[in-house]
Amino acid sequence: MNKYILIIAFLFSFSANAQDILGKWVTIDDQTKEKKSVVEIFERDGKIFGKIIEIFDATKRDFPCIKCEGSDYNKPILGLEIIKNMKKDGEYYKKGTVVDPQNGKVYKLRLSLDDDNTDVLLVRGYIGFFYQTQYWERVIE
Repeated sequence: MNKYILIIAFLFSFSANAQDILGKWVTIDDQTKEKKSVVEIFERDGKIFGKIIEIFDATKRDFPCIKCEGSDYNKPILGLEIIKNMKKDGEYYKKGTVVDPQNGKVYKLRLSLDDDNTDVLLVRGYIGFFYQTQYWERVIE
């Protein structure tokens, strides 16, 4: 009987983890549809953050964020925390921001998994009532 409880608990924890936004995600360029970078999403102090851990274009790996403001100004884009202070709110993660290192603009952010595919992260940035959604792909290791 105890074996069955352990097996069920293991399977439940595996399926719950598979539907989590934590982990590594490949970002896709809106115009070219090419893979740009890998962002690792992690939890710190009860909030969700994301940093760039890989840039596919070798010519851009050493660029600083010259258009970023505040403490992010001139930091290397590789390693930059671009997602900050997200909190779970129902099926979404909200109340945080994302910075676009190419232009330095900071957007309000909403993150969620795709309803049909938990290996797709919907990354929706807002300015006022206007928004744009990107679709990031989970890195399967």
